[in-house]
Amino acid sequence: MLLLGIDVGTSSIKVSVVDAQTQQTVASANYPETEAEIIAHKSGWAEQSPLSWWMFFQEALRKAHASKNYDPKDIAAIGIAYQMHGLVTVDKNQNVLRDSIIWCDSRAVPYGEAAFKSIGEEKSLAHLLNSPGNFTAAKLAWVKENEPQVYERIDKIMLPGDYIGMMLTGSITTSISSLSEGIFWDFKTNTLSADVMQYFGFDNSIIPTINNVFSEHGYITEAVANLLQLKPGIPVAYKAGDQPNNALSLNVLEPGEVAATAGTSGVIYGVSDQLAYDLQSRVNSFAHVNYTPAQTRIGILLCINGTGILNKWLKNIAAANASYSALNEDAAKVNIGSDGLYIIPFGNGAERMLNNKIPGTHLHNIDLNKHSTAHLYRAGQEGIAFAFRYGLDIMRENKMNPSVIRAGKANMFLSSVFTDAFVNVTNTPVELYNCDGSVGAALGAGIGANVFSSAKEAFANMQQLQTVTPDGNNAYEEHYQQWKSYLQKDLSF
Repeated sequence: MLLLGIDVGTSSIKVSVVDAQTQQTVASANYPETEAEIIAHKSGWAEQSPLSWWMFFQEALRKAHASKNYDPKDIAAIGIAYQMHGLVTVDKNQNVLRDSIIWCDSRAVPYGEAAFKSIGEEKSLAHLLNSPGNFTAAKLAWVKENEPQVYERIDKIMLPGDYIGMMLTGSITTSISSLSEGIFWDFKTNTLSADVMQYFGFDNSIIPTINNVFSEHGYITEAVANLLQLKPGIPVAYKAGDQPNNALSLNVLEPGEVAATAGTSGVIYGVSDQLAYDLQSRVNSFAHVNYTPAQTRIGILLCINGTGILNKWLKNIAAANASYSALNEDAAKVNIGSDGLYIIPFGNGAERMLNNKIPGTHLHNIDLNKHSTAHLYRAGQEGIAFAFRYGLDIMRENKMNPSVIRAGKANMFLSSVFTDAFVNVTNTPVELYNCDGSVGAALGAGIGANVFSSAKEAFANMQQLQTVTPDGNNAYEEHYQQWKSYLQKDLSF
């Protein structure tokens, strides 16, 4: 029996076909080969076409099928992971009404801040665990005010993964986890938030049917099955945001367990059994994939927008045709501290951990006679690691103190420079695993379709590749403190 996992990322769509018995991947593919476009009509805006996600998924699946490593008719369940917080709107005929306003779009910040004050900061935090901030509800409020002709035609709103699920099955569903990431869920009443819906003037009818994360969210239609060479009627049995799904992929499900990713954005994600929240909403609390009203499992999420996107930017301006591995090798030739060059990486929209400020990306102390492109690469990777430390200190203020962090050996964790800087400046060991979001989504589908009796069974064969531990070198701490002083100056501009 095979399981199909789909990861709707910002840069590309990845699919993996996993053997349920061994939990091993038999084929993976992604599309497009180059990073997908982010549409920015104005500074601080970020949109993508939902139809492009659907087309990219089809191309990725065709590539996986072309491997001939499996029979597509043996796929028995589908799971979907997706970029969080995006807004997709459709009319009663399931036609998309506008491009999706995605996670790193900053336009809705004032709408969320106004709601936070009107609902009441204390009440918002106690019930929503967050400020409405720049999340999906606030994005919808922007559409309501600025595009009333679009808003009036909305039949349902959804997140990016819900859209792919709709295209596969014709059914539109959501979950408590998904609603919480959009700041639509009241954890005190365990219902849709009346405060949010009433403040923004949203009708409850726009919210899809609420299912458990691990449940059947619809069945593949015959037309789609023929298009994709799949069996009709197989279930979409799991849907979750990319960071809760990444935690699932690393078997991070119980209180105190912590995961990290360093892709386009950077995330530390820890699990709590308390309705925990940060008083300033610098880190955010959402229902984890295994949250139920009877079992509190809250994902505490630190997000850094300016992570892999900075690494990509440095590559494009300095060595567009070089591989990332070549950049990592060059960065490793430079001393810790990049000979006094520091990079502040926050150039990709409002940063929640900086109270939704947009300080931008800054280079400090560049010496035209001394610093090379290799210095830029190292300073960029160190600056990202320092940003993780800054955010982890906020999580520690909120009683999330990881003794170890699990991460997939992918993206920036492929760089020894970044990994060493991360481990030493946070003073926290990192366990690296061979996993990714699409594989996690496939295994999630197996849980949702009762192929596995439990998550423990689903991850019985998870393989740890490496453990990286702090080496006791204080150099990173010294450079972090200098970096932090530059950040504080930048924030005061």
